[in-house]
Amino acid sequence: MDPVIEKKSNLGIVLALMAGYSMVYMDKSMISTAVIPIAQEFNLDAGQTGLIMSFFFLGYSLMQIPGGWLADKIGAKKVLMLSLGIISLFSFAFGMVSSLMLFVVIRFFAGIGHGGYPPSVTKAVASNFQLDKRTFIQSIILSTSGIGGILAFTLGTNLINAQWRYGYIGLGLLFLISMILVAIFVPKDAASDASVSAKKIPFSQVISNRNVLVLFVAMLLLNFLLYGNMSWLPTVLAQKFGLSITHIGYLLAFNAVFQTVATMFAGVLLSKLFLGKEKIFILTATVLSAILVVGFVLSTNLVFSMIALILVSMISVSAFTAIFTLPHKLMDQSIIGSSIGIINTGGTLGGFLAPLILGQLIKVGGGSFTMSFGFMAVASILCGLTVVFGLKKGAE
Repeated sequence: MDPVIEKKSNLGIVLALMAGYSMVYMDKSMISTAVIPIAQEFNLDAGQTGLIMSFFFLGYSLMQIPGGWLADKIGAKKVLMLSLGIISLFSFAFGMVSSLMLFVVIRFFAGIGHGGYPPSVTKAVASNFQLDKRTFIQSIILSTSGIGGILAFTLGTNLINAQWRYGYIGLGLLFLISMILVAIFVPKDAASDASVSAKKIPFSQVISNRNVLVLFVAMLLLNFLLYGNMSWLPTVLAQKFGLSITHIGYLLAFNAVFQTVATMFAGVLLSKLFLGKEKIFILTATVLSAILVVGFVLSTNLVFSMIALILVSMISVSAFTAIFTLPHKLMDQSIIGSSIGIINTGGTLGGFLAPLILGQLIKVGGGSFTMSFGFMAVASILCGLTVVFGLKKGAE
């Protein structure tokens, strides 16, 4: 293929995958703001709003491993389009119902749709890019966590502020557009490459792989912090500092800009300066995140709290990027989808458990967030220790 044409083709793949991931993260971030007016309208307590957020991650968790396996077997593009189509459908549905049970059920099925996306993206990256470029490309795609946050806390927040149902109608449309972009730009055979590896690795060997299991646990622990923070930040800022939804949205969008930059920068660091030193990178990031999240929750000064929050977001997402991109260096390409599916199941289980556990800790603490954020700090440190003492370098 002509180098110019190939470059344009690769750019199209990256942009299409980034568009879908942006919507995925927009959806994850937007619900934490949407539950504020939903709770007011339907008289829901912290435990009930926690259910809405947690059942999304239950569906997400259940679909991660099947989604990764399907990406390895039938190809990334098919799974990507199916995932985006399901999320679009249930985004529209969420904006049309009016009971706690339906909110929970619809978010569960939206989570099922989300579950196929991350492993399929990783499979598409492995199928279309050389090994030495995959960590950087994956980190660029993961930077959409910040872009999705920006969209959630600007466009999403303004729609929610007008009427929360409008937010989910708009979200459904954006997922449809993302699906069209994947259809146009991602090659049909993006993941149909089981023959790339001369050896065929059975799924039983993938799921029992030491590195896969260690990264599964690390993702579980880190996501207590990432998703706990994401789920409760709007409520913390509203209750602690008396901010409106609009002001919270702008502050969190500002935070998301730094998160985006940090993810891209982490990809450069991991590809260059910390190549082969990922354990130290992850441990340092998780310990610093723990210290900063405690500082955030104990602070009564809005400026100091926002500085701590921005640093937590930047450093913790760097740890996430390091963990998420490690399979490219440790796993065979033919099982990359399945490996990421298993590892990210740990992350989504953390997303399922975090709102439930933190919601109960907030209730036990009489509305105080100190215990819940202290729990996130401990989980972050344990994540770093798990990687340092559990991970075995080199593909197994």
